[in-house]
Amino acid sequence: MDEEALNLRELRRYLSRVGDRWALEGALVGGARVDDAKGAGPQRERGPEWIVVLISSAFAGLPWLERVYVAGSLWDASEMEAQADVHCYTPAEYERKLESLPVVRRVRERGIDLLAAGAA
Repeated sequence: MDEEALNLRELRRYLSRVGDRWALEGALVGGARVDDAKGAGPQRERGPEWIVVLISSAFAGLPWLERVYVAGSLWDASEMEAQADVHCYTPAEYERKLESLPVVRRVRERGIDLLAAGAA
């Protein structure tokens, strides 16, 4: 995997900015850039460059659009060279979204667990 292409330094800073607001229980990143870093061939539909799934019990009671707006505003698109499609869920919402949203399921299956990878 080409970790340099993923800009792990900036991903760590992003998780720090988000973590200053909400304690994270999970942080996954996927999308075309992660697929590229894992060696996916160029002959494919790229989809979003970055897909970020954040999981926190602290999101409970906070409107979904507000969570996504704030977490999205903390993403440095110029440093990461593209916008991110940000998803913010409580643990229970995340479990439901794994069943109902293919994009969330793909990030879990093909993406990188940033907290387990030590990016946080």
